[in-house]
Amino acid sequence: MNSKIFGYARVSSKEQNEERQLIAFKEYGIDERDIYIDKQSGKDFNREQYNILKNVLRENDLLVIKSIDRLGRNYNMIVDEWKDIVKNIKADIVVIDMPLLDTRNNKDLLGTFISDLVLQILSYVAEQERSFIKQRQKEGISNAKNNGVKFGRPKIEKPHNFDDVILRWKNKEIKSKEAMELLGLKPNSFYNLLKR
Repeated sequence: MNSKIFGYARVSSKEQNEERQLIAFKEYGIDERDIYIDKQSGKDFNREQYNILKNVLRENDLLVIKSIDRLGRNYNMIVDEWKDIVKNIKADIVVIDMPLLDTRNNKDLLGTFISDLVLQILSYVAEQERSFIKQRQKEGISNAKNNGVKFGRPKIEKPHNFDDVILRWKNKEIKSKEAMELLGLKPNSFYNLLKR
């Protein structure tokens, strides 16, 4: 049976761009159809594309990732996933940005020890960076609140003709769409004001 090469890319949100990772995979020679991409946090491995990829990985296949933090940001989970792929599935893993993390090389005791050590250090760093990101977000939000920045949607004020238009709407003189037009409101705003 022929072995295959897969790429796995991850960014934390839909706004982030995975292009840097995709370029690295193409340079590595990975077919576009064998690249799996998730756009969500690396806090755990409950990611749709990652799980699909893991289900198609077979013995002697190769999983390529750009850097260890793209695999995840939880130290214990990264180490567990790595071991599962390498020891149970018996596939290999290559981390492009860290040539020491290439399970195809140095499969002797010393090579395994070195790659396990590097993996643990980098996994720790990835999780620490996630903690730092969360801390920076928390501090940023706190500073913004202290400076008077309001979060969430702004409260919608009732238009001056609201009560008259709603009375006409309740009496079925006008339809919802016409009421919204008269009030200059979008459907969500209209119904939220009605609830209030």
